[in-house]
Amino acid sequence: MSRTPFRIGQIVPSSNTTMETEIPAMLMARQSIRPERFTFHSSRMRMKKVVKAELEAMDRDSDRCAVELSDARVDVLGYACLVAIMSMGLGYHRQSQTRLHARTVENDAPAPVVTSAGALVEGLQALGAKRIVVICPYLKPLTQLVVDYLTAEGFEVLDFIALEIPDNLEVGRHDPDRLLEIYQRLDCKGADALVISACVQMPSLPVIPTVEAQLGIPVVSAAVCTTYRMLKALGLEAVVPEAGALLSGRF
Repeated sequence: MSRTPFRIGQIVPSSNTTMETEIPAMLMARQSIRPERFTFHSSRMRMKKVVKAELEAMDRDSDRCAVELSDARVDVLGYACLVAIMSMGLGYHRQSQTRLHARTVENDAPAPVVTSAGALVEGLQALGAKRIVVICPYLKPLTQLVVDYLTAEGFEVLDFIALEIPDNLEVGRHDPDRLLEIYQRLDCKGADALVISACVQMPSLPVIPTVEAQLGIPVVSAAVCTTYRMLKALGLEAVVPEAGALLSGRF
């Protein structure tokens, strides 16, 4: 095995504090059970309030971030903001991934691109989930966009909760232990999976194993799914300890 670590590139909203916490935490935990090593490199897009106008302006900045990170010759690029992608129209993650990959090719540093929106879709598909329940930190109109997006991708959203936190810094400060009570407000009957955080800014990683054990169904987050897709894009086994069923190595 090469001693050169994989370089993980992250395109991050300027007010996001969680993607650079949870995704490195998962990949560093993986280092305790697998030989591969990782380094982490970020470029930021301005965004303070999780509202449609700011999300659209931020998304336009993602091309610059992709070029900057490809200057560092990263091995994979992860775009952090799920709702920014989903607010741009149904299926937009495919367009975004294609366009950002093209920017890396133009810079003579081709790298696969993972969006958290596309990763959530693909992670749920890998689990074979059809009927899902979802927790979002967003205001209700943006949460409905997420529900509509997932419905268009073939999932039946049985129930969802919108926590209605407009300030992105406050989303990052949300105590993950609160999710242990919040998820119990959902009607999970008949669900194949719970999306405990449809947002890479809302922390959830510490409680995923507990909720999964209590519910008896797979529990994922946008960050877990992004990590899963990054590992797949690198050709590595998608296994991380204490991160839920999707990263158990069975998928």
